[in-house]
Amino acid sequence: MVALTSAAGLVGFLSEPDNALRTFALERLNEEIDLLWPEVSGSIGQIEALYEDESFPERELAALVAAKVYYQLQEYNESMVFALGAGKLFNLDQPGEFEDTIVAKCVDTYIALSAMHNPPTPASTANQPLPQLTTAFPSNANGGASTSAGLTSPTTPFSQSTLPSKSLLSRVDSSGFDPSVPGGGNAGVPGSHPSPLALSRNVQKSLQAIIRRLFESCYEVGAYQQVVGIAIEARNLDVLRETILRASQEEKRRGKKAATAATGKSEELMEYVLDICMNVVQERGLRNEILRLILDLLNDIPNPDYFSIAKCVVYLDQHSMASNMLKQLVERGDGRSLAVAYQISFDLYDNGTQEFLTKVMDELPETEEKEQPTANGDVNHQPKADGAQETDSLLANADNSNEAPATSTIVSRSKQKPLTEEEKKAFSSIRQILRGTKSIELNLEFLFRNNHADRNILNKVRDSLEARNSIFHSGVTFANAFMNSGTASDSFLRENLEWLGKAVNWSKFTATAALGVIHRGNISNGQKLLEPYLPKETAVANSAYSQGGSLYALGLIYTNHGTHVLDYLRTQFNKATEEVVQHGGALGLGVAGMATGSDEIYEELRNVLYTDSAINGEAVGLSMGLVMLGTGNIKALEDMIQYAHDTQHEKIVRGLAMGMALIMYARQEAADELINGLLEDPDPTLRYGGIMTIALAYCGTGSNKAVRKLLHVAVSDVSDDVRRVAVMSLGFVLFRKPGSVPRMVELLAESYNPHVRYGATMALGIACAGTGLDEAVDLLEPMMKDSTDFVRQGALISLSMIMVQQNEAMNPKVATIRKTLQKVISDRHEDAMAKFGCALALGIIDAGGRNCSIGLQTQTGNLNMAAIVGMAVFTQYWYWFPLTHFLALSFTPTAIIGVDQELEIPSFKFHSATRPSMFDYPPEQEIKTEEAPEKVKTAVLSTTNQAKRRKQLKERQQRRESMDVDPGQTPTTPKPDEEMKDVEDGKKDESAVVDDAKDAKEKESTPNGEGSIKKKIEKEKVGYDLENMSRVLPAQVKYISFPEARYVPVKKPTGGVVLLTDTKPEEPKTLLELKVKKSSSAPAPTAGADAVDPAQANAENIAAVLGAVDEDDEGGEEADAPAEFDYESAGEEGDR
Repeated sequence: MVALTSAAGLVGFLSEPDNALRTFALERLNEEIDLLWPEVSGSIGQIEALYEDESFPERELAALVAAKVYYQLQEYNESMVFALGAGKLFNLDQPGEFEDTIVAKCVDTYIALSAMHNPPTPASTANQPLPQLTTAFPSNANGGASTSAGLTSPTTPFSQSTLPSKSLLSRVDSSGFDPSVPGGGNAGVPGSHPSPLALSRNVQKSLQAIIRRLFESCYEVGAYQQVVGIAIEARNLDVLRETILRASQEEKRRGKKAATAATGKSEELMEYVLDICMNVVQERGLRNEILRLILDLLNDIPNPDYFSIAKCVVYLDQHSMASNMLKQLVERGDGRSLAVAYQISFDLYDNGTQEFLTKVMDELPETEEKEQPTANGDVNHQPKADGAQETDSLLANADNSNEAPATSTIVSRSKQKPLTEEEKKAFSSIRQILRGTKSIELNLEFLFRNNHADRNILNKVRDSLEARNSIFHSGVTFANAFMNSGTASDSFLRENLEWLGKAVNWSKFTATAALGVIHRGNISNGQKLLEPYLPKETAVANSAYSQGGSLYALGLIYTNHGTHVLDYLRTQFNKATEEVVQHGGALGLGVAGMATGSDEIYEELRNVLYTDSAINGEAVGLSMGLVMLGTGNIKALEDMIQYAHDTQHEKIVRGLAMGMALIMYARQEAADELINGLLEDPDPTLRYGGIMTIALAYCGTGSNKAVRKLLHVAVSDVSDDVRRVAVMSLGFVLFRKPGSVPRMVELLAESYNPHVRYGATMALGIACAGTGLDEAVDLLEPMMKDSTDFVRQGALISLSMIMVQQNEAMNPKVATIRKTLQKVISDRHEDAMAKFGCALALGIIDAGGRNCSIGLQTQTGNLNMAAIVGMAVFTQYWYWFPLTHFLALSFTPTAIIGVDQELEIPSFKFHSATRPSMFDYPPEQEIKTEEAPEKVKTAVLSTTNQAKRRKQLKERQQRRESMDVDPGQTPTTPKPDEEMKDVEDGKKDESAVVDDAKDAKEKESTPNGEGSIKKKIEKEKVGYDLENMSRVLPAQVKYISFPEARYVPVKKPTGGVVLLTDTKPEEPKTLLELKVKKSSSAPAPTAGADAVDPAQANAENIAAVLGAVDEDDEGGEEADAPAEFDYESAGEEGDR
């Protein structure tokens, strides 16, 4: 058919009374509308009239033509309405811009309508409003620090937010959506979608039908993830449930083959939903609803994914469900179920708080060793029973009402059925894992046996920094502590007693506390190791600084696992009269009792706080927050806010500000009211606390609103401290999306304000830790040469965090950065602040004997509570150096530790499908021998050469004369060719020496012999075997496989402890020998023995050095008074 060039004739047919002519005109226009729409647009009213005429048989065709005309006119809303009226004539499957645009518009409208009909529910129970903080904040704390900031503030309740449309699938109104913004879309954020159109009921039905057709087409091709995304944005959990069920039904329909595959469609979809829920959904209430839905679905499946259930259970704080699941697995009795139960227990320990774990253990069936925890001083049970009632958090737990019946049925069931011996053994093992004893023991063994700390670097740092300067002494202490963190290797201290003896006052406190970092996790011998330093009731007491440091060290050894020492620490803290000992005791109590929610410990700390001492007040305020970590306890917050306004000590206010931020850890919008009040306070220290509250409450969420607020404060606050911490806090909010941080702080890194530049360096270090991200390194490298010393310090520390566990194969810049660190530490003209930062950097980059990374999230993807808290408190080293030790809490061992069903460590190998050099340890530093100074050639004058020539002429003449005088003698003269040969030999020797020297210099100039490394890589074979308990980096995990037929992991390995099922239990197995126990079981010297263990003697020497009372301590020996002297005049006195 010939193409039309004008629509005039067809438009004329639309006015004809004959329906056949009108139908013909519409059909022809529909085919040629892309060319004819300008002429047809003038008659759009006639086409609409045909659509509205119920007697016209082709109404749907008229609607389709009208939709296409409005589409060309870019009136997308009208186009969508008429396309919906076209019914089945609107073909979803036909490829074209018109269809794609209308489908996208339909999806957006559906999402907006559905979100309006499913309003957000707060994370608290529906009948229980959020408790109000009765504080001493100014009365104008009403939702935003200022009118302008309130619009974009993360503290504005989500229901009042005014954010532009950010639909993930929107292709229209794209000005409101920037896909480059970190965090992607605003899934589940009310107000993030435009007001929906006022659609008639028929059009809404058509919209539902279109969406249903779209979903069905997705189901047919297995594109379940698209439906999940739309359902979550639309807050329609019914569709989400239906999608997950359809995926599992489809998998069953395909038969056993799909079910036995490595990962089925339904499992992949569940992982996708969990990932979206944790990383994209920003509203906590919606997240809880989705997780509950996932839990219900998983529990209905005959063979559910227990590891996904464990993730949900921890986040929702469903401790009764966790204990129920463990009991079901143990009662099954088979080896695999028991291994799964143990693996879940390890995951629960990695992701849960002490309070949560204790509740799980309380609900497990009783065994003989039920009394063991109390015998070891477990004070957690009583406080937690009370704490569950008194810790009414700002986000009340929505699940409390659901948990009560579940708990009661569990208790009655456990009483009715007696346990078998195997079940008793299994439950005691689960308790051991949940207490953390097993994980800590395994990590300690791994770090001890794989310690690759480079002693040469430590010696270099020690020699380069003057020990008499306390900042330098502390710098070396921190470098040693970080480098040997968790390895139980304190040989550097044993071999440098003279250097250690130069520590006085707080340097001594820091040096003693470093023992806690080095022996972190050594829970079997921790208290025994620190016995010489701990406070004693004898007349001859150690230095108060050593006593305080030892209490701090004891807390660090038992970090987040204070079961055995909380009673002892409380006793010593209450007994202490000296402020330094109270300071150390408070820090130790806070670290060991982290997140226990114990009201008794909180009351004891608060009583000391009210003594209004600046020295211990800062530590006490911080520890109150650590004990109540993440509980949102209103009573504690009110006490702390009130006292922060009453006291005059800035140190106390700072400690309380950090404490309040810690109480709101991971509370998200529940912390909004507190943040509003703190940010409006005139005291900059409390505003600082408000920013830290944003950092910790929204940590890892990537919240757009939190980021906007931090950026607003970073450029508007009048206090440098507040601006610095606002930029730094971006790292905490965005550490799950490290690639977005360099782009965000790029301009801030060039700010005129050095505090903002320092904040930018630390934000990069925190967010990109352990990634080796090139963009972050490129930003930080020029900042190592910044004009301000503390900016250089921040750049050095951040670079070491980013480059931790990187080698040249992974990142070629690591060799240059290590050389720069060596250069800075040995530069005599460098500022003390930068050298201190460099010392820390050298310790961090080789953390834990080169076996630890900095991981702010666990291997399973949850927030790593201890690591985030450690990093947050570490940043306070700016004000108080001893808090630097908290960074050790962020060090995560990177290993695969295989354990069988007996919780024993079998000797077996697993395979890494990479070259050995790809993830190998970096080479140790070479010690250069001191080169003797080269002899300078003596300058030869021209007159000297002339004199030599004259002398040679004279000698020749004399020889000729002697020949004439003595004819009997015939002297032999050397032949000319022999002379030349001798000369050439000499030259060859010299040239050989020169060539050797040149080769040596060339080797030195080439960093670590790059050419040889390249050749080595070329020769290396891909793939090698690793022994159990070997270092495996997070980036290496995806290349790991278990080819050995005997030991099979119960889940896809993610690093850390992996439970293995022994497929051949009847065969004998070989176990790895535990080296830590072997080294610690050496007998101590007895009183009558002649021989003394040198290690024991060295330990006593360290104790003697650190325990010595400093001369300037109170009660110590007073220095002699200076001799009398005379002066003659006032002028001379002034000169003196």
